[in-house]
Order: sequence, then C-alpha cells, then structure tokens
Amino acid sequence: MAGQGVGATRVPFAVVDEIARHCADDREPNTVHIEIHLPGRVEPVRLREAFAQALARHPRVLMRERERGVLALRYEWELVGALGADAVSFPPCVPGALASARQRALSEAPSLFAAPPLRLEVVEEPGRDGCVLLFTVHHTALDGPACLRIAATAAEIYGGRAAEPVPHPVRQPAVESRGASPAVARPARVAAGRAADGPGNGMLVTELPVPRRESGAPYTVNDQLMVATALTVADWNREQDVPDRPLRITMPVDDRTRGPAMPIGNGTRLVEVGFTAAETAADTDVDALLRRTAERTRALKARPRPQLGRGASVLTAPVLPVAARAVLTRGVRRLAASWTSTTLLSNIGRIPYPLDFGEAGRARAVWFSAPAGMPRGLTFTTASTGGRLHLVLRWSRALLGDEDGARLRELFASRLAATDGEGL
Repeated sequence: MAGQGVGATRVPFAVVDEIARHCADDREPNTVHIEIHLPGRVEPVRLREAFAQALARHPRVLMRERERGVLALRYEWELVGALGADAVSFPPCVPGALASARQRALSEAPSLFAAPPLRLEVVEEPGRDGCVLLFTVHHTALDGPACLRIAATAAEIYGGRAAEPVPHPVRQPAVESRGASPAVARPARVAAGRAADGPGNGMLVTELPVPRRESGAPYTVNDQLMVATALTVADWNREQDVPDRPLRITMPVDDRTRGPAMPIGNGTRLVEVGFTAAETAADTDVDALLRRTAERTRALKARPRPQLGRGASVLTAPVLPVAARAVLTRGVRRLAASWTSTTLLSNIGRIPYPLDFGEAGRARAVWFSAPAGMPRGLTFTTASTGGRLHLVLRWSRALLGDEDGARLRELFASRLAATDGEGL
C-alpha cells in the first residue's frame, strides 16, 4: 500500500463493511459483478477520462483501507481524493474474452488497499457486436446500486448529456395482516449437487421475460420473483430427495435516492422473507402465495431496522480491538451457520438510468451478481432493461456445479412463468 495520505479524511467502517471484512475468505471472494452491454464500442481514452471524472464526482469511492495497529478499535477507510491505480483496462479482443472476464470477477477481488476498490474491464470479442463494460466491485466497500450510480455518471460525462432526474424509490404502505410472517424455524439449506472441483463461485447469466401482472394485482414483480425463488429452491431440494422444510430468503432493501447525490457505499438493509414448508409444496396455490408474500414484503420494507440487525451492531461495537472482534464474529458465524437464510434474492428492478454512452449507444442489457459464499451457497440477482429480465444465478463451487446451475435456471424459468398474471 502507498504511504498514508497527509491529512486524508478517515471514515470508520460501517457495520456492514466490518462484518464483511471479518468474514473475508480468499476461496470465495466477496465481489459484486456488473456487466453493461452496449451496441457500439467506446473510445479508450475518452472512457478513461469520463470514468475518472465520475469518480471525482463521487469522492466517497476514492477510498482505501487504512493500515492499523494490532490494538486498533476500528477499521477505517482513508478517503484519498485521487486514483491510486488505473481502474480501467481493455483486455485483448479474443474468443472467450467475456467468459474470462466473468471468471476474474468471481475469483479476483479488487484490493481494499488501493483506491477505488473496484475495476472496470471493457470487453470485446471477435464476431460480437458492441462491447461489455464489466465492473468488479469489492463488496466490503460498496454495493451494486452504488457502482451503477457511478457508471451512470460516467455515461452522462462520456455521452455529453445530463440524465433526467431519477425518482426516489416509493414504498407501498404495509397492510396489517394476521399470520403474515411464519413462525421462526431453522431454515432449509440448498441441497448439494454435483460440486465442482476448486474454490470460488460459478455463474449462469440468462435472460427471461418480465412476468406480467393482472390489473390491480396487490403484488409486485419483486413478489413474483420472490415466490419463484422460493419454489425453485423447494423443487430443487425435492429433486435431491431432501425433505420439505421452511425457507427463508434474504432480500436487500434500498431506500437511497438514485440521483447524483446518492450515498456511495453499502447502503442496503437486509430483511428475511419466510415461507412454510406447506407454502412451497409442489402443488401450492401460487396466486394465494403471491398475495401472502406481498403482505410480508410490504411489512418488512416499511419496518425500520439496522442494516444487518441489532446483533451485528453489538458485534461491531468498538469495545475490543478489531482483531479480537474478528475472531468473535467468525465464531458466531460458524455457530449460526445452520440458521442462516436459505438463499438471497437481490432484485435491482428496472434500471433507472439510460446509461447512454453517446456513439456507443444505450445499454441494451445489464446483469448483476451477488456473492454466493457458504453456508447459503446460492444467490439469485435480477434487473430489467427494455422489458426483459436479466437473471444471474451464482453459486459456491463447494455446493453446486455447472449442470446444477443449468437445472436451477430451468426450474426458475418455469416457476416464474407460473406467477404470470395472465395465467393465474
């Protein structure tokens, strides 16, 4: 790491950042991957300049982890105000370049000790129109929506056109309902499949139709995705001869503004949506399950809650050195592994920015993927662009293999189609 900047601003790690830092595992890097597909090709010098200017407009991302002593009570970010290294690269235009870039995103996390803790690869392949802007983000430092905001700013600078104002997320009021949340129970795990050799994550990128909703339906597309996820995991477990158990699905909730003043960092709070074993039976009433799920998600989104719950706030209180808290946190994590949620569904929703890169065109597809470390071992991440749903399944290679990912994709597509409002 370069020497400490004189007078550089220091910012203590937030609760989310510290827990992630404690639980870091080089075998399963804690990365978020984002890929933006453009119909044309960008100019390297112009893109580098636009990206550097975008980072300067969001100076919170120009940070690195500060070196600390053994008795330090906190991890700290050091806001350095300048690039510590060139974050943009242009890999050779060769067959398989995109697959290689995706694999790097899953296996090689950006350094926390150089600003910014992300990288951008501009990928081109022979015979493929356009290019792909592939971001790899260290999730200890920031999340996917924050990185997308930076990409949107870079697009505005590159294209020379200011974007329209982005509305703040709107939350529907919660509807009080008896029995809206199932009783607390130890959740099912995703059943093991044909685990692959080697560490790290595998990933499957696919595109599906956005499910329709009947006019006036009380549920959202997010609720349809939640139900499809729960039923997919239940179907998968039955195929592996695992008895039905209750499921819990972690759902990130993001209340930040999406405009230029969007806070940069890890800004989502995590809530858990529960399902009983009876609700995820093979012959469940999908319409009824959608309505119950809508009640649960509205209530969870409306309820104030610390980002990772009150227990995480206790674990990160600066009463012991961070080295001691790290040992304690990892021990608690191991003890609580069987109570960890079954899987995670991160629905970015409709991309709120045009991502217009001038002559290179507007984004025609945007994919995200969330880390899939054990004990969950499987995550579902979705976004929509141009009326299409962009889904990434990401899994731990210690749990599943590529054939398993393909089967899970088939199950998800089938279950998502079953939530289509025109067919209910």
